[in-house]
Amino acid sequence: MKHSLIMFVASLVLGASAQAQTRWDLPAAYPATNFHSVNLASFAADVDKATAGKLKITVHPGASLFKAPEIKRAVQGGQAQMGEILLAAYQNEWQMFGADGLPFLATSYDASMKLYKAQKPILEKKLGEQGLMLLYAVPWPPQGIYSKKPLASAADLKGSKWRAYSPATSRIAELVGAQPVTVQAAELSQALATGVVETNMTSGATGVDSKLYEHLKHYYDVQAWLPKNAVIVNKRAFDALDKPAQQAVLQAGAAAEARGWAESSKVNADTLAVLKAKGMAVEPPSTTLKADMQKVGETMVKEWLDKAGPEGQAMLDAYKK
Repeated sequence: MKHSLIMFVASLVLGASAQAQTRWDLPAAYPATNFHSVNLASFAADVDKATAGKLKITVHPGASLFKAPEIKRAVQGGQAQMGEILLAAYQNEWQMFGADGLPFLATSYDASMKLYKAQKPILEKKLGEQGLMLLYAVPWPPQGIYSKKPLASAADLKGSKWRAYSPATSRIAELVGAQPVTVQAAELSQALATGVVETNMTSGATGVDSKLYEHLKHYYDVQAWLPKNAVIVNKRAFDALDKPAQQAVLQAGAAAEARGWAESSKVNADTLAVLKAKGMAVEPPSTTLKADMQKVGETMVKEWLDKAGPEGQAMLDAYKK
């Protein structure tokens, strides 16, 4: 009797301590040193501190837990409680996810924030229907064109092997006559080293992360768009938290969003300086190249509106107000 009583008390204590600490996984696709991943680590530390260790969030950077295209489904299915996704990568699932990947629609941080405000209510509604919550979103620095050879116009991109990471980047390749090759950020260095990719459009941050200067010599700062990473949460996992823990997650998320936007702008200046220091020619696009790419952007916005319909038009109208 005494033995079973001891076992019963022990199981109560164990149950209480298991209940006292909740563990969450947060998969992400970018290297641990990338500013998005550093921001996620700070977010997790803030939650840990605010909940006095009751909610522990483990960040898994560099596609170490799930590959980039698998993260959203993993959070929806509850295999991870939260995750970081590149919204534009999911445009084929729902056109509105791709709004911030449209070339030359929003080309500065101010314009990007305005677009986010127009996009946010629609994003929250859609994610809510999928059992998800939008916690926060942070843009990448403006996207430029990396190339092995000099580019005077879009015609110089014809036939080149172009790295695509979203439906929009694939469509750009088609419109300029390049060959789109789908390569995730984690595999970009290898793709360049083996000649699978010769040109691509991405930020200075990814350029430094993937050491693009080792393989490519030119960077054209066309500032085409600022795609956002969104941090999403499984709604059931969030609802299972007590009120103080929920509040801690929301507050840490709001702080991470503000910090992330400021950091993105700083990273843009810093990484372009690194590319230059590593011997890359960093320059503005020629008038012809810029005009060519803007034409591509106009075509893509029209195509996007055809697919997005009234919902897309309403969002664009709100953005342009």
